[in-house]
Amino acid sequence: MLDVTQSPGLAFELAPEQPAIDRGAAARPVEFGRRTIALVFVALLAMASIPILLHPLPPLSDYVNHLARMHVIASINSDPDLARYYEIDWQVIPNLMMDLIVPQFERLMNVYLAGQVYTLLSFALIVSGTLALHRRLFGRWSPLPLIAFALLYNNVFLVGTMNYVFGIGLMLWAVTAWIALRERSFLLRLPVSMLFVLALFFCHLFSLGVYGLALLAFELHRLWTSYARLRGAAPGAARRRLPALLVDFVATGLPFLPVLPLLMMSPTWGLWQGLSWELPGKIDGMIFVIEVYSHSVALLLIGIVAFLVGWALRDRIVSFHAFGIAVLAVGAVIYLALPRMLFDTYMADQRLPISLVFILLACIDLDLRQRNVRRGLMVALFALVAIRVAEVEDAWQQLSPGIDSFRQSVQLIDRGAKVMVAYADPDDGSGLGDYGLVHADCIALIERSALVTTEFTVMGKQVLHARPEYRGRVDTLDGTPPGIDQLVDVADNSSSGIGHYWRHWTTDYDYLYVLFTDDNFENPDPGHLEPIFAGHRFMLYRIQHSQIATASKATK
Repeated sequence: MLDVTQSPGLAFELAPEQPAIDRGAAARPVEFGRRTIALVFVALLAMASIPILLHPLPPLSDYVNHLARMHVIASINSDPDLARYYEIDWQVIPNLMMDLIVPQFERLMNVYLAGQVYTLLSFALIVSGTLALHRRLFGRWSPLPLIAFALLYNNVFLVGTMNYVFGIGLMLWAVTAWIALRERSFLLRLPVSMLFVLALFFCHLFSLGVYGLALLAFELHRLWTSYARLRGAAPGAARRRLPALLVDFVATGLPFLPVLPLLMMSPTWGLWQGLSWELPGKIDGMIFVIEVYSHSVALLLIGIVAFLVGWALRDRIVSFHAFGIAVLAVGAVIYLALPRMLFDTYMADQRLPISLVFILLACIDLDLRQRNVRRGLMVALFALVAIRVAEVEDAWQQLSPGIDSFRQSVQLIDRGAKVMVAYADPDDGSGLGDYGLVHADCIALIERSALVTTEFTVMGKQVLHARPEYRGRVDTLDGTPPGIDQLVDVADNSSSGIGHYWRHWTTDYDYLYVLFTDDNFENPDPGHLEPIFAGHRFMLYRIQHSQIATASKATK
């Protein structure tokens, strides 16, 4: 049967100065030494790192766009072309962790390697946070939370939400710190929590929200347990102590008080109206945790985990911390209530399940005193991670030729040029196989210091903006690029493009990328477009009547 346990974090004594001790855990002999777990951690991290290390430009949807912003932040003072097009406006924005870290790495290495280091740091932070949280809940180290390595590659990660991914790891350490300090003086606990709140705010607003959710779940269970025990011992004393318990519960929110003024100071506050709730997709958000590229692999992983759970239940060697039940209850309510679009950011609700799964993994414990259980767990850990890594690496190997050819095409672009982006089919770009192409044009910003219309420069969401004289030539709303039919129509009838940044595309830009083309794609406008590179599902054209072309003709 399933054993719902209470251990150091939840087995509360009546006197707050006396932290509870899980005597069962303390009496249990050491099953895995810290050194052994550390070695397994390093080995699994090395396995999980293989796709990242082999692919400097992984096919993640928004990744290269974010990486281009990192390059501008690091290089704008030394690159006159970038300085001509872009400016950095440091503001209070809850989406800055990557912007603060990666440009510092680029001082020591190229931006692609800096991005790889940041990604692997995020991976290590997530799994080590899961491991530490389990240690705090159960009072001993266990390799079981290392299953988290098999979930690092998920659909939320593939979208390229790099600040949020880092924030998941930081959130796990924040929850661990709160539980570790819960029975200590509030003069220590609350300031430490406030430091984490501030760090999470500047990391990502959604990761801060998950931290608040976890503390709410923990404190609700603590309040209920404490009152129930007092009532069982002395009903009168329980009623007298209830106000004090409620004050202690409410005090948990004090470290979050700076969030509202910070948010109101932030230009992000102006995006609060970008809100929409959708019921369809809630199931998809849960599927995103386990399914990546292959339905078959997802079913295989689920089958392995189901077998392990069944085996553990049969032998009664698995337990689930009561904190996890509270997280499930609170998380389910919040997940259903969360909108799909929040602060003009998509997938607000669908990001939640993966964060909760890492917390829930930390709430599972396995009795590893039997040698066959320890061996079985080790086999399962390495098998799960190997299967997931093999799936991702196989998919990325198939997608990498398209990315490599895109990098080749970028070398044909003049340094400091202006690059326009359009779609051959406006409905493309949403499939996993298209993710590597969606923002590949931003490679031109990194390698050719070009102005690129799709680079993220949204006011309130990024610190990178196009300079005022070029702001009308780029997408400042993070929208979908125009279809090539729309561009052709504008070239023939300029009045049809009124209100769009691309209304003067034949003179405002030097090159045009058309994405998601097929093998039979023909030049849509031979009078304005000269094809110079045909890649896998994209075309690069030189715009014949652009400013560069006009200037070059004038010198002949």
